[in-house]
Amino acid sequence: MEKVNSIKTTNILEDANENQWHAQQKQQVFRDVYTNIIPERVPINVSLNTNVVAGYAGVPGGEALWNPSILEDAAMELADSIPTDVSIFAGGHLVPSFYQAAGSKCMKISSTGLMQHPNHVGMLPEDYDAFIENAYDCIIERILPRNYTGLDFKKEPVRAMFTIAQGMEAKAQNMAKNKALGEKIRKKHGGYVVQRAGCYAAADILTDCLRSLSGMAMDIRRRPDKVEAAVNSVYPLNYKVGLPSKITDEMHVFFPLHLATYLKEKDFKRLWWPTFYRQVTDYASLGIHSHAFCEHDWMRYLDYLQDLPTNTVLQFEHADPQLIKDKLGRKHILTGGFPLSILRTATKQQCIDKTKEFLDIMMPGGKFIFQFDKNPLTFGDICLENLEAVCQTVYEYGRYPNAGEKAGQDFNRNDYTHSPEAPFESKYYRTWDEYLRENPLTPECAKAEVMAAEDMIVKFIYSLCQ
Repeated sequence: MEKVNSIKTTNILEDANENQWHAQQKQQVFRDVYTNIIPERVPINVSLNTNVVAGYAGVPGGEALWNPSILEDAAMELADSIPTDVSIFAGGHLVPSFYQAAGSKCMKISSTGLMQHPNHVGMLPEDYDAFIENAYDCIIERILPRNYTGLDFKKEPVRAMFTIAQGMEAKAQNMAKNKALGEKIRKKHGGYVVQRAGCYAAADILTDCLRSLSGMAMDIRRRPDKVEAAVNSVYPLNYKVGLPSKITDEMHVFFPLHLATYLKEKDFKRLWWPTFYRQVTDYASLGIHSHAFCEHDWMRYLDYLQDLPTNTVLQFEHADPQLIKDKLGRKHILTGGFPLSILRTATKQQCIDKTKEFLDIMMPGGKFIFQFDKNPLTFGDICLENLEAVCQTVYEYGRYPNAGEKAGQDFNRNDYTHSPEAPFESKYYRTWDEYLRENPLTPECAKAEVMAAEDMIVKFIYSLCQ
């Protein structure tokens, strides 16, 4: 009996040591990519959102968005079968508790449990002058009351105060629930935690829930000078919101890029690109890296992307793999571009062959993270057997014979110069000096805490524009 118990104990220890090794490898392959080292194998950044996991579990998506803990067993099963270097459960950042607390008109939950963005206009053409004068003030005074029934600060200030508190609490609770489930999965399987802050490109925040895509298209034709001035006006807010809490090689500011590919190049060059390029370059001068999700088809803009700071993570939706690798692969970190649709349209063997073909193009020289061109919205968007086959192929086939060698160009913050300061100012934002005038006995050591609370409000208001 003692011998049997000894064997069982040895096996448990061996399993624990193997799990620890795999967990450490998942961390290391990402860190190598971000520090210009060719990793042992290609990092796999594949995860599934709340609605996809809910579909697998047979749980209504709307219920899971409110209570993601009911997906624990299903998420664990998926984590057991799908090789990935991050938590298989991605959660969801668009949640009904947050938007319903504020009475949102620009984000609604559908009968199938998906959060959807109606074509709602929160900013009218006559608001441009106010927006240009101070974007943050205009958002609070004019735009939020149109987008959210609970945020009319002039007509119902008490209700608006309650709504802000409820919205922030709802958002914090949902993030905590998603984080808790993700941590349970990582405790068993390991998994790299993607470190990121985030904001929109300046022209995109003006478009999505403010003017709308159709409204912006009209404005570019009729009032391009106003658009240009408005984009420049929102820059200080955009810059502030995107700043990460800490600066490391692994921390990135995430930009989902929306409007650019719908523009003529002359409009892109004048109205969209300058503020985006300015922001990522300003960040680079501080040692901050950026991650741009190039939604839709960016192939005609590759020369612009080439000019971004070294080691910008470029995530592609539609892409010519060989073209982006040849043009951008030595300077930037590439990800995305592998078609999600193949999981539903191809056989298992075809998926394996396509994955190997893709890796043969993207792997050489490193600076590459495997990811699909888009995330599935529902479980119906994937064939689970094919997803497992693709990820297993990346895990086995995506190994480098020259691991540990230097990869591509190095990032140096001294290569970049910060633009002239554009301080964020608003009558609704209290600076540290203003706080001290009201509370003169406050010690200097309280500054970080006080200003973090002030900045949290700014970021929350900004999130209401997404």
